[in-house]
Amino acid sequence: MGQRSIGAPRPPSAVSAAAVAEMSELIELLEVVWERGRDTASAPPVSSAQARVLFLVEANGRLNLRELGRLLEAAPPSVTRLCDRLEAVGFLERHPGAQDRREVLLRLTSAGRTYLERLRARRQEALAEAMATMPAASRAALATGLADFCEAVAQPLRLPPAQPSATRTA
Repeated sequence: MGQRSIGAPRPPSAVSAAAVAEMSELIELLEVVWERGRDTASAPPVSSAQARVLFLVEANGRLNLRELGRLLEAAPPSVTRLCDRLEAVGFLERHPGAQDRREVLLRLTSAGRTYLERLRARRQEALAEAMATMPAASRAALATGLADFCEAVAQPLRLPPAQPSATRTA
C-alpha cells in the first residue's frame, strides 16, 4: 500500500460524519450572526449576494464581470444587476479594461472597503464574545483547524495570477 503524503486531501469517505455535522450546524449559526452584522454595518442595506460580490472583488483585486459570474456561478444578467446595485450605493466602480475597452473591470470604492471593514468588525465582535466563553485550549485548537479549513474553502474562490497576455495581431 502506498503512503499518503501529509496534507494530501482525504477521500470523502474518510471524512468524519460527526465533524461534517458539527461544521454544518456551525455554518447555520454563523449565517444568523453574519446577517445581523450585515444589517447594521451600513445605512443602505446590502444583500448577502451583494456582500459576496464585495468580498470576491476585494479578494481578487479587480475582476471583470465574466470572472465574477464564474466565481458566483451566476448568470450574466444576475451579476450585472448585483453590480448595478453596488455601484448605485457607491461600493463598487466599473472601469474599462486597459487592453480591451469592451471589458468591464470591477473595483471596490473606498466606501466599499469601509463597509467591509465595519462588517468584519461587527462580526468579529460577535465571534469574540462567543469564543470568550470557550476554554483556551479549545480556542487554540479551533484557530488551527479553521485556518486549514479556510485555506481549503478559499482556494477555488481565488483566480490564478494573471499571465502576461501575448501580443495580438490583426
